[in-house]
Amino acid sequence: MLNTHTAPYGALVLRLGLGVMFIAHALLKLLVFTLPGTVKFFEMVGYPGFMAYVVVAAELIGGGLLVLGVYTRWVALALIPILLGAALVHAPNGWVFSAPNGGWEYPVFLAVACAVQALLGDGALALRATAVRARQLA
Repeated sequence: MLNTHTAPYGALVLRLGLGVMFIAHALLKLLVFTLPGTVKFFEMVGYPGFMAYVVVAAELIGGGLLVLGVYTRWVALALIPILLGAALVHAPNGWVFSAPNGGWEYPVFLAVACAVQALLGDGALALRATAVRARQLA
C-alpha cells in the first residue's frame, strides 16, 4: 500500500537524484570530454555527430527541469530514449558498468527510474505543481 504522506517526498528524492545525475553527465561531456570530443565519440560508436549536441542539451535542460520540478512526467519520459541509446552503446561491454568501457545496466536502471518518476509525478517542492496549485486556488 502506498503511503500518501511520504510518497511525495520519495518522488522528490528520485526527481532530485535524476536531475543532478543528468546535469552531471551533461557537464562531463562539456567540460571533460568537450563537445568536439563527444561528437567524435558519438560518430565512433555509430551515432550521428550532431546528436552529441542534442544529448548534452537534453541532459542539461532536462536535468534542470527535473531539479525544479517542472513538467516532471514529460521530462522523465523524454529522457528515456537517451538512456536507452547509451545502453545500446554499452551493451557489447556486458552488464556491469564497472567493466572496461562500461556496461548496460546503469543506463537501463536510470531509464527505469525515469519511468517510475513519470508514474509518480512531481512529488513535493515542485515548482510546476506549486504554480498549478496556486492557479487552482485563485
